Amino acid sequence: MPRQQKIVEQPLPQQTLVVDNGAYAIKAGFVSESPKLDDCRVIPNCVARDRSKKVWIGEQLERCTDFGEIVFRRPVEKGYIVNWEAEKMIWENSFFDQGAELKVSSTSDPHETNLVLAEAPNTPAALQSNCDQIIFEDFEFASYSRHSGPSLNTYHDVQSLFGAPPRDPNSRVLPVECLLVIDSGYSHTTITPLYHGRPIQQAIRRIDIGGKFMTNFLKELVSIRYYNMSDETYLINEVKEAISCVSENFRQDLERTRKGFQGRGKDEEELRVDYVLPDYNAHRRGFVRAHDPLANAKMRKMSSLASSGGIVEDFMTLGNERFSVPELLFSPGDVGIRQAGLSEAVIQSLSGVPTGLWPAMLANILVVGGNSKIKGFMERLETEVRQLAPAECVVRLVRAPDPIKSPWHGGALLANDVTRLKQVQVTRQEYQEHGANWAAKVFSGGIAR
Repeated sequence: MPRQQKIVEQPLPQQTLVVDNGAYAIKAGFVSESPKLDDCRVIPNCVARDRSKKVWIGEQLERCTDFGEIVFRRPVEKGYIVNWEAEKMIWENSFFDQGAELKVSSTSDPHETNLVLAEAPNTPAALQSNCDQIIFEDFEFASYSRHSGPSLNTYHDVQSLFGAPPRDPNSRVLPVECLLVIDSGYSHTTITPLYHGRPIQQAIRRIDIGGKFMTNFLKELVSIRYYNMSDETYLINEVKEAISCVSENFRQDLERTRKGFQGRGKDEEELRVDYVLPDYNAHRRGFVRAHDPLANAKMRKMSSLASSGGIVEDFMTLGNERFSVPELLFSPGDVGIRQAGLSEAVIQSLSGVPTGLWPAMLANILVVGGNSKIKGFMERLETEVRQLAPAECVVRLVRAPDPIKSPWHGGALLANDVTRLKQVQVTRQEYQEHGANWAAKVFSGGIAR
C-alpha cells in the first residue's frame, strides 16, 4: 500500500488584519501586542460620486469638500455583502494601494497576513461561500476565519464594564460564559444571546430598523415640512446624528411639541433646535444651535432682504422629528413594520434560551452599534427591559466603551492569542486541500480543531 504524503503544517504569519465589514463603515486594523481601540481605523464602506462626477472610493471620501447631491453605492445591503465588485474596490484602495494607511505589506502581498473577518448573524450560506472564495482565491490571504460580529464581543473584559476588577492582562483571553449582545447599526438591529462565545441560533432576533431606515424616514419628514431633501442623503444622515434623542415618554413629548408650534407653551422649547445647513463654501458642515424664535424671525427677514451676493443662512427648526425618528427602534409598527420593538425583542430572544440561563443573560447585556450613542437610548432601553423581565432577575445593561469599534476590538483580542487563533483559522493550503464546504463547517463550529 503506497504511503500517503503527509501535509506539512505551515505556521501562521505574524501579521493579522481584523476587519469588521459594516454596511456604513469598515472597522479595520492590524493586531498589536496590546490591542487598543486606537489601532482601529474607520473607513467609509462606499463608492461615492459627487455632482462634478468625481468618484470617491472608501477613505478617499474624507477628502471630499462638497457633499451636495452626492450619490452613494454601498456593497452591503441588509447587513450582508452582496456586491463584491464594489467591495473589492474599497478593500484594494484601503489595504493594498500605494499610500494606504492600512497597507497589508510593503509589497501589497497578503500571503503573509492572517485575516479575521466579522459578519452579520445568520448570513445566508451562499453569501458566506462567495465571501470565502473571494478571500482565498482573489485576495489570497494566508489564513482566514469568519465570525459572527456579536460573538467577537465575548472576548472583552465584560465584567469590568459592570464594575468588577479588571482581569489579569497576562491571563488567556477566553469568551465570557453568558452574554446577550444588542447590536443596533446601519442596516438592522439584532439581539444575540451567546454561550461560551457561540450564538444560540434559535434565539437570535432581528429588527429591520437601523440607521439607514431612520435616515430615510427623516428625509421624508424634512422633505414634506421644510425643503426637498430627496437627493441629500449624506446631509440628512448628519442631521439625524446631530439632533436625535430618544424620548422617555413619546406621547407626552409629542403633545408638548404640538402645543409649542401652536404658541401655547414655553417649556417645550427645549425640545426644539435649529439646524443650520451647510453651504459648502463658508462652512462645510451644518451645526445645531438653540432655538430662538425672535432671532430666527429676524434672520429670515435679513435673508429675504439680502443682496444676490450676500450669504444667506438656511436653517430648519426641528421639534418632534428629533425623537419621532429613533422611536422607530422601539415601535416599528408606527411605520407599518410588523415586528416587535427592541425591548420586546429582547424578551422574545430569551424565550429561545433555556430558562436556567435567563438570569445570567439579563445580568450581562452588552449594547453596541452606532444607534446606541443616541441620547436617551440606553436609559429608555434599560427602563423597558426591566419592566418586561421577570421580577426575580437582575437586569444590567452597559454600552461598550466604543460601541462602533467594539466587535473589531474583540476580534483583535482573539487574534492576539496565537493558540486560540490557530484553532479558528483556516489556512489557504487547507482550503485548497479540503474545499469550501469543509471550511464552512470549521467556521460554524461543526469541525473541532
